[in-house]
This record gives sequence, C-alpha cells and structure tokens, in this order.
Amino acid sequence: MSPTTVPAPPLPAQAPAPFADLDAEPEHGDFAIPAEGLTDGERLRALDRMDGYLTRKRRNLVGYQATQELAGSALDLARFMLSNINNLGDPFQSGGYKPNTKVVERAVLDYYARLWHAGPSYDPADPESYWGYMLSMGSTEGNMYALWNARDYLTRPGAPRPVAFYSEDTHYSFAKAVRVLGVDTFAAVGEADYPGECPLGGDWPAEVPSTPGPSGRSWDGTGAVDVEALAVLVEFFAAKGHPVFVNFNLGSTFKGAHDDVRGACERLLPVFERHGLLPRAGDDARRGFWIHVDGALGAGYAPFLRMASADPAFGWTPETELPEFDFGLTLPIRESGESGESGQVRDVDMVASIAMSGHKWAGVPWPCGVFMTRTKYQLEPPTQPEYIGAPDSTFAGSRNGFSPLVLWDHLSRLSYRDQVDRIRRSQELAAYLERGLRELERETGAELWPARTPGAITVRFRKPGPALVAKWSLSSENVLTTPGDPAGLRGYVHVFLMPSVDRAKLDALLADLARDPVILGTLGTD
Repeated sequence: MSPTTVPAPPLPAQAPAPFADLDAEPEHGDFAIPAEGLTDGERLRALDRMDGYLTRKRRNLVGYQATQELAGSALDLARFMLSNINNLGDPFQSGGYKPNTKVVERAVLDYYARLWHAGPSYDPADPESYWGYMLSMGSTEGNMYALWNARDYLTRPGAPRPVAFYSEDTHYSFAKAVRVLGVDTFAAVGEADYPGECPLGGDWPAEVPSTPGPSGRSWDGTGAVDVEALAVLVEFFAAKGHPVFVNFNLGSTFKGAHDDVRGACERLLPVFERHGLLPRAGDDARRGFWIHVDGALGAGYAPFLRMASADPAFGWTPETELPEFDFGLTLPIRESGESGESGQVRDVDMVASIAMSGHKWAGVPWPCGVFMTRTKYQLEPPTQPEYIGAPDSTFAGSRNGFSPLVLWDHLSRLSYRDQVDRIRRSQELAAYLERGLRELERETGAELWPARTPGAITVRFRKPGPALVAKWSLSSENVLTTPGDPAGLRGYVHVFLMPSVDRAKLDALLADLARDPVILGTLGTD
C-alpha cells in the first residue's frame, strides 16, 4: 500500500481521564552500594525496579532514532555473556586476545560493503578494497575517525590547512569533533583569515545553510543542505588553496532529511577540477578533497529504498527516489593532455567514508556502529603493539565483541525483501501519523504545526507539556521563526517511526495529544 493511501487514525470519541507520568526515573538511593554490599534480596529488588522502569519506557519510546525490538537476540545471545569478549585492535587480524568475535565482525562489514558498493574485503595490496571496523560508540566515533583520517590525508607541508564544511542540520557531535581534533571549519578560517569576505554576503555563518522552506528561511525547510550555498563556499576556499572536507547527512538528526549526495557531488566536482584538487590519472599524489557521509540512521535503510525504487519485483515504490550516496558514486572527468587538448574520460569515485550507527535502524541494545573507507585512503601503516598482537588501527583500543554478534544476528534473520518491508512500514506509519496530526488539528482547532520532510521516517510537531514529553521520550528543538524576535520562538518535538513503533503506539500518542493542556492552549509551554 502506498504511503499516500494510509488512512488517518481514528480520534477517540471521548477523551480519557487526564494522564500522569507514573514512570519517574528510579531514585539514586535505590542503587547506592554500602560498604558491606547488598543482600541478595536488596540487590534483586533494585534490579527489578530498573527492569520495570526500562520496560515501561521501552514501550513508549518514539522520539529517538533507536529501535526497541530486541527480544530475539536477547534469547539467542545470552549464552555469550559468560565470556569477556574483546575485539582488540584491527578487525582483519585476530591478535593476541583470542576471546574475540572478529570473524563475525568481518561478516557484518562484508554485508554493508556489498550494500554500499565499497569493493572487495580488505587487502593491503588492493587500494580499491574496503577497510572498516565496528565502532565502540555510535556514528559520533565514526565521524571523528573520518575527520581524523581526512585531516591527516589532506594536510600537506607548506599548504593552506584543510577546511571542514557541514550543514546546520548536522548532528551536534560534529562541532565537538572538530574542536577535539583541531580541524578548522570554514567559518573559523573565514572569520580569522578572510573577515568580511563571505561569498554568501554578510557575516560568515557557523555552518553551511540548509535548504530554505516556504518562509524563505531554513527553519521550515526540509533539513537538507543547500547545495548551491555549499558550492559557493567550497569554491571560495578551494580557490585559495585549502583542501576540503565535506560531510553529508543521510537521515538528519531532527528532520530525518537525506542530503542529495549525488547532486552535490555533481556541483562540486567542477570546483575541485578548477582548483587543482584532483590528481592526474596515474599520479600517486593525494587528491585535495574528502567527502564523508554521516549515515547514522539512513545508511542502514537507504540501500533498500534504492532497491525498491529500481526493482518492481519488490512490489513497492518509495514516495521519493533517493539519489546515490555511497562508494559506488562515480562521476566522469575528461583529462587534458600536456598541450591542453582534450584527453580520455575517467571516473572519479567521490565518497571516501561512511559511518552508520548499529543501535538505530538495526537495533543493538547499546551504542555501536560501522565505519568504512577504502584502503587507498588509509595513511601510514598503523603501529602494531606487541601487547595486543594486532595493528592499532581503530579509534578505540578495546572494542565491544558483543556488538558484532547482535548486529550479525539481526542481519541474518532478514532477507533483502524483509528489509524493504521494514522501511516501507516506517514510511507508511510516518504518513499515518502526519495525517492523524492534521486531523487532530481540524477536530480540536489546536495548532500542531505538523511537518514531514518527503521520504523521511520522522514527523515533527508542536511540543506538548512536560508530562507527555517524558512519557513518550520526545526529543525537542526550539526554532526562531523570525530572527531577533523572541515572539517567533517555536518548540518542536519529533517522532521517529522506527521498526519497533506501530499504529497502536501512535494512536495512544494522538489520544494523549488530544487532551494535553499545552496543545489545547489552556497552559503555556515551559
């Protein structure tokens, strides 16, 4: 069934009794550990309190990019809790610590390498092979690793320093990562070295602007990067000799937007050519740009959206067609001969790295993820400490050996058709919730400001009262609709339609919204 044909959910004929948040977090004192320890009874009662709290919260979690359908893995994988599993060091060498799951980790990496067209499994002699590893954190670690690798790859003695570009809808951790790694953003370099020269006019923006919406500003836009603004900014710095790092989002943090990676690369490639950021064919010199895709959420489902769009056998056509975003994205350039004549055409692969979170779309019960690049973009061979017996090529030393098991277990249960069905259901539920919110507006006269970026699996709307925000674990964001005017401040929340969300949860949420005093205008927001 197409998402556009999903009916709106029924509104309750009569509002139920006012709700209260009965799920307050456990008290710190419940888990205080005295010098003499706890009796078995005290210890089990404390664990029961936490179990009850987490069970209730798990049932109602709709505001974050976190899948909660984990029961199968828990039953099958509990046996591995008897082992201290540590995937210490590089995943492509077993190393000295033998209680590891690196063979499973490599199977997971191979799975995503096929989906992302990353080439054959790691071979140090093959520059087109992929290299990657499973992250101890989520995509924050993957993004930091990409920045770290790109910083060192792009830095050249005596040349201007690399400059990073990312949009205003990029995950907050990017601002932290550039500070930790000492990577300069275009805004910092612009303010320091080129004051008053912003090619967009006015002051240097902190991030690349996102696409404007009906208001002419980005607050009501799709959340995707403004490709033309990005190209203008990149051209300014490339013309001054700066190497370029660009981050694109695939499922942005609040609006769930997908940057048009292919469209942006088509716009940027001529800029790179004009300013000497592409090495000549056969030249061993590094190129002067690095394109990274933060696919924390979207890299897990985007390949299946593209499969469904390309193959009618899946029986479903997504509402929007997602452009290429991965290592298979290549663009042609024509080489110039030594005398300036037109030469042969060769393809340039555009994407250098991808990061994805494992605890989001797939659903691992703790933060983890996947980072992937190609062997040719790795720098000097990593050190090989005698202590661990494997190259120290990953960001963390010790790495969680349970994460590959859980992610492998999830992937092994699902065919590609099953994966297409998962993203289809999520998009249909997103349309269902958006319809329900608009129907609730008509029925109550309340202003809910429902909005959904085409193709996204998130719906955003007006922030309700604090009890509902806590009950449903709703993530919120304040936006200023008119710059400099506090009266134009709006509070939004969003719902992510993860595989663990169903219609029953959405109907319950809509019923709560229908009697929320903030939504109905009888109580101000806090």
